[in-house]
Amino acid sequence: MSRSSDSGVATVWTALATVALVSVSVLVWWVGVAITARHRAEAAADLGALAAAAHAADGPTTACARAREVADRERAVVTSCRWRDRDAFVEVRSTVAPVPGSPPPTARARAGPLDLPP
Repeated sequence: MSRSSDSGVATVWTALATVALVSVSVLVWWVGVAITARHRAEAAADLGALAAAAHAADGPTTACARAREVADRERAVVTSCRWRDRDAFVEVRSTVAPVPGSPPPTARARAGPLDLPP
């Protein structure tokens, strides 16, 4: 019985294909987690700005406190809450980094009150 020179090559190619498939799967998973974390940060900023705008008649301090409460429930921290021409500008930072070693996502949003005349 003679051995050919390519004996065991299929095993090597299968191992390399498996490693490549697992690597691509992990990369796609990390990208998906990062995108989801960014969407959550954007949602927290949007909800915080809307909450601040809804309480604009109570004053900026109370409105920003409400934005902080809403962002806290969304696992985010309000880094900035400012007012300009009765519009709330809210910036948030997520408290959770999506991928170890990466910075937490940030987002900003703007909203104004509906019940106040222009």
